[in-house]
This record gives sequence, structure tokens and C-alpha cells, in this order.
Amino acid sequence: MEGQQKILLLDDDETMLELYQQLLQELPSHPEVQTSTSGARAISLLDAEPFTLLITDLRMPKMDGLQVLSIVRRKFPHLRIVVLTALVDEEFRSRAYAQGVELFWQKPANGEEMQFFKDCIESLLDREYRQESGFRGMQSKSLVDLLQLECLSGGSSSLRITQGSLEGRIWMQNGDIIDAATGDLKGEKAFCEILSWRGGHFEILPPEANHPRLIAESPQALLLNTAQTIDEEKGDPHSTETEVLRKTSPLAALGRFEGVEFVLAIPLDEREPASSWGGENVEQLGGWARDSWRRMRQIGELLHAGDLSQMHGLGLQRHIALTGHAQKGLLCAGFRRVTPSATVEQTMKQMFAKWAS
Repeated sequence: MEGQQKILLLDDDETMLELYQQLLQELPSHPEVQTSTSGARAISLLDAEPFTLLITDLRMPKMDGLQVLSIVRRKFPHLRIVVLTALVDEEFRSRAYAQGVELFWQKPANGEEMQFFKDCIESLLDREYRQESGFRGMQSKSLVDLLQLECLSGGSSSLRITQGSLEGRIWMQNGDIIDAATGDLKGEKAFCEILSWRGGHFEILPPEANHPRLIAESPQALLLNTAQTIDEEKGDPHSTETEVLRKTSPLAALGRFEGVEFVLAIPLDEREPASSWGGENVEQLGGWARDSWRRMRQIGELLHAGDLSQMHGLGLQRHIALTGHAQKGLLCAGFRRVTPSATVEQTMKQMFAKWAS
């Protein structure tokens, strides 16, 4: 089909290739999706015909993904590249971005993450169609949706947002929102002003090395607090976003700690619901937390290890930490995956002290 976008998928796992080929063919732009199980074969296909986008794994035999990136970036400088891998390694991420990839994605673990991934790929294809100006309309998604997609990808970039004569910039670094500017405003005030714009266009620009960080809050805390501020300024205390924030306001202060993505307060009585700030699947997570805490306490009793004070573990997407209070129940927090374990442990102590007081 003339003008049809073309994607090349590279992975040595044929089952994964079949799955992602089918998923990407269902995108609204209906791209043509070809596959390859080796780097050499992928480079031959790129030599033979033009492609819009290359999506590649990193861990492959003979020629690994980083070698492919080095060759492809040199031979096809205008090709858009996305890394899709099960590897969780910041060094690989840094090396991939140094090769000029658009996105570095850990392979989605659930339906929601898969939908985010598909949205990001569609966004890249859409930007290719609009390369004359580099802008994409925002009628179908809010700016909050777009920022969440960029944060979830864990990438670094700067966004230029325009609405009529207004122009703003938002800087991102490794999935964090580090600064914003519009007019004479900077930092959080500028971010709040930009998010109050109800429409416009945006352009994703390369990251700016050594841009100073003026915003310290986690993306989730920043987005929720900004939404509340905007609703209050509009005099709309009954909006959905404000209602959610108001219900979780006792925990909102805990979300300001560095690295925190969500917080749950979980009563030990299973008949009582958990309260949440920034959390999803609260009921399931609360049940898991109660069960995990109970089992770990039982193990501690068998080993005569003393009272359980805190537990935390590293998952594919983030750190999860738990601490308990005899009367109030459990405090569960999710941290960005790059947060060091020692920082998680110390921050949980500070959060617990504030929560229990």
C-alpha cells in the first residue's frame, strides 16, 4: 500500500516475534510489520527496502542488539529505533540511548503496559507522517496522557508545547520530569501553567545535556498535585481528579518523598478497604501485601528472628516496600526501579515515622 508505514521487528525468539507482529498490525495506522530472527538478516532487509521503524531486542546470539544499533545508526541515520528487551540494566539503557534510540522499553508485563507500548509506537509512526512540522495533534489524548507515556518509557527528551501564541518546554531525564518553562515561569509553576492548557500541539526534541533540575518531585506526585492545583484555581472542587486527590490527601504528603510512585495504607482487617495515593489495582495489591507480611512474620517466628519491621523487593518495574504498625496496619510504597535499595529502606523509615505520628 503506497504510503504505508513499515516496521521491522528483530528478536531471536520466534514466539515473541509472532505475538508483537500481530499486535502492531492492529495499530490504527495499520503498518506493515516484517520480522527477523538475526541481526545480519535485519540489516539485509533494511538494505533492500526503506522502513519507518526498527524494534529490536538486545540479547541475541552472534550479533547482539547493541552491535545492530551501531551498524544501523551509521548506515541508516534517519531510521527510528526502539529497543524492546527483558534486560533490566541501566548500563544497557545508557548505551542504547547513546546510539540515538527513540525509546528503551522493558517488555510489557501486563495488558496496561502493552497498551502504553502500542500508544508510543503509534505516536512515533504518527510523527513520521507529520515530519514536515514535527508536531502531533493532541485532540485524542491529554497532555497528562502523553507525559505518562514518556515517563513510562524511561527516556530523556525535551517537549515543546504550543497553544496559539503560547509556548512552553518540559524537560525529562530518565523518565523523570526535571524542569519546565513558559514565559517568565520556571519549574513547578511553569509545569502547572502548561498543564492548564486544554489543547495545542507538541514536539519531542532531543534531550539537553546537563540541563539543571528544578523539579524534585516524582512524576506521579507532580501530576497529581498539579491537577489538584488547576482544579482549585478553576473553582471546581467537585471534579473527578480533585475528588480522588481529596480522598487520598492523608497519603499525598508521603508521595513527596524522593522516588515514590504510589503509597497504600492497608488495614490488617481484610474487611476494611485500603486507601491509596497514586496506586492502581489497590484491592489486589492490598491483598498481596497482607498475605506477604503474614507469611514473612511466620517465617521470622520459626527462625526466632525477632519482630518484622520492614520488607522490600525489586520487581521488573519498581521497588515495592512494606512496613507495619500494630494499630494502623501496613504501609506499602512503590519506588522507581532505579532507586537504590539503601535509599528505599531509609525513605520507608521516614515515611513510616510521618504516617504513624
